[in-house]
Amino acid sequence: MRPLEIAAYNQEMVHRAIILSIALAVPLTAEVHPMTLRQAVARAIQQNPDVTLARLEEENARHAVGVAKDPFSPRVTVGSGLAYSNGFPLSAPSIVQAHASQYIFNRQQSYTVAAAKEQVRGAGFEVASKRDEVAYRAASLYLDAERAARVLALSRKDAESQQKVLETIQAQVAEGRALPLAAKQAAYNLARSRQVADALDADREYSETALAIAVGFSADDRVRPVEEQRTAPALPASEEHAVQSALDSNKDLRKLQSQITAKGLEARSERAARLPRLDLVAQYALFAKFNNYEDYYRSFQRNNGEIGIAFQVPVFSGPGVGEQLAQTQTEISHLKVELSSARNRISADLQQSFRDVHKAEMSAEVARLDLEVAREQLSVNLAQMQEGRLGMRQVEESRMVENARWIAFYEAQYVVEKTRWNVLRLTGDLVPAIEAMP
Repeated sequence: MRPLEIAAYNQEMVHRAIILSIALAVPLTAEVHPMTLRQAVARAIQQNPDVTLARLEEENARHAVGVAKDPFSPRVTVGSGLAYSNGFPLSAPSIVQAHASQYIFNRQQSYTVAAAKEQVRGAGFEVASKRDEVAYRAASLYLDAERAARVLALSRKDAESQQKVLETIQAQVAEGRALPLAAKQAAYNLARSRQVADALDADREYSETALAIAVGFSADDRVRPVEEQRTAPALPASEEHAVQSALDSNKDLRKLQSQITAKGLEARSERAARLPRLDLVAQYALFAKFNNYEDYYRSFQRNNGEIGIAFQVPVFSGPGVGEQLAQTQTEISHLKVELSSARNRISADLQQSFRDVHKAEMSAEVARLDLEVAREQLSVNLAQMQEGRLGMRQVEESRMVENARWIAFYEAQYVVEKTRWNVLRLTGDLVPAIEAMP
């Protein structure tokens, strides 16, 4: 092997070693963070990248106000000019010269400042909207992870019951009291239960990882829901009240209204381009002595200055102003259509959300009653087994039925809570409701 090839090979091996060391170090730094729903949502609001980006956009809009207001502040520049002069001085080079300017009355720029301030207000609504969106996403992922953990625990219990059933049937087959087919069927049921449990375990890992990313941790970490007594969130007094509350306080609607206001101010600024303007102007110069001024002027002084107001009246602005104004009016019309569509969409979504809550609560009640029947049946079977009238196989089968009913009950409770949080998301009450939790 040539020296260059040896060097390249060694370099490649070093790179592989570095990558391997990083890969081995990542699992060591991964952590599992137990959190309540309130803690997860609070951290997501503070650390989620989407909220951070929205806050940076708001800060950027705030800086834009300063840029728009800058012409109304004095601008002063200081410089110097030196030149050799022979004969009559053709210019007035100065040792020191200063210029100052400032807007005094400029209606066009005033409307630009007002539009920039309104954009800051709209950026604030965007931050609040993004915060609500992130809070709902974190709450949904939390419920997903919580549901996956509960169903996984029940699936493992189901697998344990299937194992006991298999052992009982194998003993019966060995005694000649059952066919080998029954043992094969029980083995199949056990394998299927374990497969379901493994799939649920993978779903739980994915949900906990997704929740960790949503709250601001790395993809190597997990956020694990903790056991807590939590009731479903309360809904508004009525569907009509919820719709009205959403239309009055929805952040997306208020952001669109703010954008319409800002565009209106831009239109007024464009119309104001035809109005007169007043500017403060001032300058000072310290002339040099070696420019032959004394030879040609009776009176010469080195310190010279002036201050005054410049008055400008636009006479002909060209067709661009009118076209720009028409373009802004078109954008305002576009935003108004978006606002009307958003209002209709929010009303329809809220009505559908209330229907979803009603359906989920009915399903939860059915699941609860079904669970009670399964639990009562298990109690009866346990009592009969103690009396010697029922075998272990029948008891374990009834226990598996109870586990299935528990899963259905948890699924129904999960849907009820998620649909209720969705209603509060649309009304803008989700974050206050979570922050009020103990």
